[in-house]
Amino acid sequence: MANVYYVGDWALAIGPLYAESPFNCGHKGAEVFNDSTWLKTALESSGEHRVTCVPTWEFYKLPPGEYERILDEYDVLIFSDVEAKLFQLCPDMFDRRKFGKQVLTFPDRIRLTNEAVQSGLGVMFLGGWMSFTGELGRGGWGRTKLAEILPLQCLDIEDLAESSEGFAIVPELPDHPVLAGLDVAAAPPILGYNITRPRAGCEVVARFSETGDPAIAVGQFGSGRVFSYTSDPAPHWACNFVYWDEYAAFWQNACRWAAGQ
Repeated sequence: MANVYYVGDWALAIGPLYAESPFNCGHKGAEVFNDSTWLKTALESSGEHRVTCVPTWEFYKLPPGEYERILDEYDVLIFSDVEAKLFQLCPDMFDRRKFGKQVLTFPDRIRLTNEAVQSGLGVMFLGGWMSFTGELGRGGWGRTKLAEILPLQCLDIEDLAESSEGFAIVPELPDHPVLAGLDVAAAPPILGYNITRPRAGCEVVARFSETGDPAIAVGQFGSGRVFSYTSDPAPHWACNFVYWDEYAAFWQNACRWAAGQ
């Protein structure tokens, strides 16, 4: 059984803001959205994967040493809507009580991730407004050394492609293990994705028919495998895709491949 550590696809919604007077403004309600349940349920439905899901704020707050433990104990890591800053920054960088008391440096999570992939870790990078380059460049993956283990090249500008009419996925390598047993052309329309460019030495497995942009790409880096899907595994971009009857089989294939199975 593969152990999977999945970061992202959670959100906290703070309810409507009411201005009841010039001196009284307040939010009325709060709700946590855990959209990681779609992918977690899909992966665990085969009995082959055990998935631990965490929101981005928990990943950000991991103390030194904890991420190293995760890299040792898990077979596959999934990052979905996890901007580069969450790898690069540490909460203690902003704790003024520690300024001048000690030299503040922390393990580089990007270096640790890259080294773990070279040693055999599987990683899945999934799309979203905070993935790849992202909305207004906030994803930022391409400006960091994460680019060394991405099987696609990020744009230098905002990379969102969105359409209420949707985009269709078409196979480029229909015999690749990620697509084994799937009729990916029958998948429902995707409402958005991150525009990327192919990377030399890696494979584009599927594209979007309307634009030719990569939808699925894979690469081998050292002993580790990296899978990229440029759209979202959960709503809103995947509000149709999550109901595809082969949704679970698709993600099981992808995770199986990333784990080297």
